[in-house]
Amino acid sequence: MADADAIIVGGGLAGLAAAAELGDAGKRVIIVEQEGGGFLGGQAFWSLGGLFLVDTPEQRRLRIKDSRDLAWQDWLGSAQFDRPEDHWPKKVAEAYVDFAAGEMRQWLHGMGMRWWPVVGWAERGGGLANGHGNSVPRFHLTWGTGPGVVAPFERRVREHVAKGLITLKFRHQVSRLIKTNGAVTGVAGEILEASNVERGKQSNRAVVGGFELSAGTVIVTSGGIGGNHDIVRKVWPVERLGPAPKRMIAGVPHHVDGRMVAITQDAGGAVINADRMWHYVEGIKNWNPIWPNHGIRILSAPSPLWFDAVGQRMEAPFFPSFDSLGTLKRILSTGHDYSWFVLTKTIASKEFVLSGSEQNLDFTGKDWRAVLKNRRGGKAPPSVAAFLEKGEDFVVRENLADLVAGMNALSGDNLLDYDRLKAQIVARDREVEHAYTKDAQVTAIRGARNYIGDKIFRVTKPHKILDPRHGPLIAVRLNILTRKTLGGLHTNLNSQVLDGKGEPIPGLYAAGEVAGGGGGGYHGYNALEGTFLGSCIFSGRNAGRHAAGR
Repeated sequence: MADADAIIVGGGLAGLAAAAELGDAGKRVIIVEQEGGGFLGGQAFWSLGGLFLVDTPEQRRLRIKDSRDLAWQDWLGSAQFDRPEDHWPKKVAEAYVDFAAGEMRQWLHGMGMRWWPVVGWAERGGGLANGHGNSVPRFHLTWGTGPGVVAPFERRVREHVAKGLITLKFRHQVSRLIKTNGAVTGVAGEILEASNVERGKQSNRAVVGGFELSAGTVIVTSGGIGGNHDIVRKVWPVERLGPAPKRMIAGVPHHVDGRMVAITQDAGGAVINADRMWHYVEGIKNWNPIWPNHGIRILSAPSPLWFDAVGQRMEAPFFPSFDSLGTLKRILSTGHDYSWFVLTKTIASKEFVLSGSEQNLDFTGKDWRAVLKNRRGGKAPPSVAAFLEKGEDFVVRENLADLVAGMNALSGDNLLDYDRLKAQIVARDREVEHAYTKDAQVTAIRGARNYIGDKIFRVTKPHKILDPRHGPLIAVRLNILTRKTLGGLHTNLNSQVLDGKGEPIPGLYAAGEVAGGGGGGYHGYNALEGTFLGSCIFSGRNAGRHAAGR
């Protein structure tokens, strides 16, 4: 007799979503997770908790006119599907947009999930209606951030644990998928030494035993490759983006290691679009790190001036919150792997949000009073203030000459010329003195403030960077931050893993980031944000339901 009806490899959000569906169907499930019990929820726990939703009550209350067709237009313009193997990624993407514009919000709301009433406008794109980017705000910040996203699924799973349907096996590291007559029928691997490290911190890999488990179905939900920089560099698209950065910081814990991709390949699973990835360019070293080389992303509204490493202000559309991948390519084209924000304290206080549940304790703790105080009080939120004081990538000075000297001292390469930087800033400052402008970034700021949510909570009124009333001046060295995987195991709409011929491997499924969000890359080349947590929920649910015969 098999040990279970299904084995799920990985206890992150996709795995929990799949397990919850299987448990609802009365199936016996074993979740094997290489980390300890405190890591349940995986990378999703650390996220800001944003979800891509379409035509919601939150949007309509803010007079945002969204629709399924507009969202699909934006997705296609961003994904730019152009490969024969994009058949299933495109199918999964369209199904997800239908889900996000249909039952997704009601289904999640029924599980107790709630959202901050001001919808965020992320990844605003490259400037064309049919090109990359979100035409309207769609980033729904979950009340409770990442833990608030994980909680309903963990609750469902633990209810099934209490009933004896689901078994959690922590510190079990899978190293092999077992096949019988062409079908995947189980997993085998190592039992790791017990670890009581805090969530997110690096645990040991000491082996104390082995295990082998059998089931009619195996679902791989092990996450992406962002924590393994060797793999990131191996699959880096040099021809498309330029050489991989010599220096990167990690936006995900060390256990996001990508090891199950090769293990699933050994069992016959195909990998597609491995060169597609989503790394951020606004990374800063965490002054209080949790995992090795821990980086945080600055989620900025459009006002900071963005300069490359040699001091050239970046052109449209390479502004904060507009075109992540395009900006990555632009930065690397200089031969350097960092860039600079230059801004005022006024801008930082209103426009800087830091990624991660631990950087937004007011939202994570569901504290309305603290949120309103921190986001509307005229001062930088506590997490931002801490980085201004302690962050190694921050330079704060009263005048531009001292700021440029501090920037050169921090980078150590003396690439910035004071006169050149000043000339560009003064030219930009002249553009805010009147109602007209040829500066595309000033136009973008004014356009953003047409949205009431941005005007109140996110985007400052345009002002001169060199106006001392808005000082002091701030410069931030921005690093490349590894984060998300856009390609992965080739799957169909039911999350079944496909072989090299495009046929489903009996008994084998994959969901979440290990499958590129679903299909083997449902984002295509660019993500619209909020689509990573959404893909874990959607593809995990599909895997669980199909494996359960529902």
